[in-house]
Amino acid sequence: MNGSTSTERYIPMTTVKSGHGKEVAPDIYSFTIQFVNVCFVGTPGQEEDWVLIDAGTPKSAPKIIEEAKERFGEHVKPRAIVLTHAHFDHIGAIMELIEEWDVPIYAHTLELPYLTGKKNYPIPDSSVDAGLIAKLSPMFPTEAIDLGSRIQALPDDGSIPFMKGWRWIHTPGHTEGHISLFRDIDRALIVGDAFVTVKQESLYSVLTQQLDIHGPPKYLTPDWDSSWESVKLLEKLKPLLAITGHGHPVSGEWLANNLAILAKDFDKMAIPKHGKYLNN
Repeated sequence: MNGSTSTERYIPMTTVKSGHGKEVAPDIYSFTIQFVNVCFVGTPGQEEDWVLIDAGTPKSAPKIIEEAKERFGEHVKPRAIVLTHAHFDHIGAIMELIEEWDVPIYAHTLELPYLTGKKNYPIPDSSVDAGLIAKLSPMFPTEAIDLGSRIQALPDDGSIPFMKGWRWIHTPGHTEGHISLFRDIDRALIVGDAFVTVKQESLYSVLTQQLDIHGPPKYLTPDWDSSWESVKLLEKLKPLLAITGHGHPVSGEWLANNLAILAKDFDKMAIPKHGKYLNN
């Protein structure tokens, strides 16, 4: 497997939450790496249930591995890694993690070209917002990586290997093959970047992790019609708990009220007023 800048280029940006984890359910642990969240799904002491959702930013593998050891034990590796999508901040540590753990990786079939070296993401659009991160976004890596035979398509029936009771939901817009994960029994939702709970375009908001609901990061979202439909689909699930790729885990009345507003007013709250991908 050959690396690329999407897994090698360190981005010198962080938040007040970086290095901190939060148990949001007995078997769901959200861990923040710089400015993105990864999830450990599984109950400590029951290694057969432990799956990693997303793979953090470049150069973050040692922190993810150490946090996993703290939670599950020194020699308990995950059964698999599931990717919500393949942007650099969700696959950044994947090469080192699979070298350490030697486990299968799963993603939506439409995301596979970005994970097998066949297709690069569009260049980020800095014109979508005045925030500093949006302005810096063209510097972010968008190159495909090649995971070869390590990467597998998720099952067509919506099931997720090694995650009993969970199902994946296709939530495109931010990327073609973006998925979210949902568990019906307790209505827990792992969102990815279909919506987030911080204004990801603003450096101040990211640094301070100011809580607010937003659509997907604008600078890396090429399909706004699909993004809106994805948010509507997730709102219809009436989740009781949501872990987003960026920002704070949220639950209860705050989640219900704000997600309903976002689904209704997505055109006003999320879609940028200008940008090169607005007609896609």
